[in-house]
Amino acid sequence: MINEVLKSRLYKAIFFSVLILGIGVGGYLFLFDYSFIDALYMTIITITTIGFGEVHPFGVGEKIFTIGLILSSLFIFGYAVSSFSEYLISGQFFHQLKIKRVQKKIEELENHTIVCGYGRNGKQAMVKLKNYKQNFVVVEKNKNRIKELDANGILNIEGDATSDEILIRAGIAKANSLITALPSDADNLFVVLTAKQLSGRCKIISRASNETTVNKLKIAGADNVIMPDKLGGAHMASLVVSPDIIEFVDQLTIDGDANMNLEEISVDNLPEMYIGKTILDLDLRKKTGCTVIGLKTPDQQYVINPEASVKLETNTHLIVLGRSEQIKKLRELF
Repeated sequence: MINEVLKSRLYKAIFFSVLILGIGVGGYLFLFDYSFIDALYMTIITITTIGFGEVHPFGVGEKIFTIGLILSSLFIFGYAVSSFSEYLISGQFFHQLKIKRVQKKIEELENHTIVCGYGRNGKQAMVKLKNYKQNFVVVEKNKNRIKELDANGILNIEGDATSDEILIRAGIAKANSLITALPSDADNLFVVLTAKQLSGRCKIISRASNETTVNKLKIAGADNVIMPDKLGGAHMASLVVSPDIIEFVDQLTIDGDANMNLEEISVDNLPEMYIGKTILDLDLRKKTGCTVIGLKTPDQQYVINPEASVKLETNTHLIVLGRSEQIKKLRELF
């Protein structure tokens, strides 16, 4: 509210400053038959109180008009200086510069991820994306969290993620995916609906707190719905039932920091010479030391431990397992 008032005062000050300039030029031009240059010159030296000298000696009418112009300009420019100083001191000037700078960077992004909410789940998603060198923008309305994001140099937009305008500013039209991790299921549902309406190509992943919301989110357009509390409970129970398997799986990360890592390879990104060839022809084991442990077919089916004779088709993805140095070599090759 205060920001709007300050902006309103600043706009009024600019309007009145332009208005007094127009009145001065118009008065000298039409009332006293000055040329446009002479009228502009007289108006500028009068309202700025420089007083270099008149174009020619004033008559009574010109003197009265000039006195009125001086008095009016004193009040208006005093108001303008006061408004601009208040706007500058309040930090809004630099805040607007920051918004424009960030917006320019966001507009340059393509195939990035939008993370809605910088809570616990949003932070975890952000860390994973950062480790995987994925471009992302965080949408958050909490001012303290915005300050934390700014301090860490993370692209962010301050605002409500359920707003069309905010998602458009975040680059939803060019985004590859959106993660909504807001604490309220209702807000997440609204974000999913809005994102689906603004972009049909964007993959949407939503957080959910209640099981009753999961189907609603999927109907609204979410490609995946995650329930952190349910996953956490199941994970703890699995550590009791089969601890060694779970601990082994926990080490399979894509962060690049653990001893073992999983990596996804899109066949479309492979050199054209491999399209139509087999997994055996790709020879990842010999070239990188990595092993193909899974395959996602074009019809979204998963094949565990695929045969070496399986052909590499477009729209197919390989799931590869390897140590960190092997994954690094894999990324260098492909």
